[in-house]
Amino acid sequence: RLTHKDVMVQGNPRVFKALRNQLAEVLSELQRIENSNAVNDELLDLIEMIADILGRMKEESE
Repeated sequence: RLTHKDVMVQGNPRVFKALRNQLAEVLSELQRIENSNAVNDELLDLIEMIADILGRMKEESE
């Protein structure tokens, strides 16, 4: 985990939109980086955490 803490998120449209916007910013950063070796571990951890939260929210909504 990025902060070595568990994250509890109550899924709702507002949280989903905030995570979607954050993920869009991460995508912009990845597109900016030309060399894939330039991606640091912190950014990869952030991507993993956001993807995990979005995945769990999707599972709960189904």
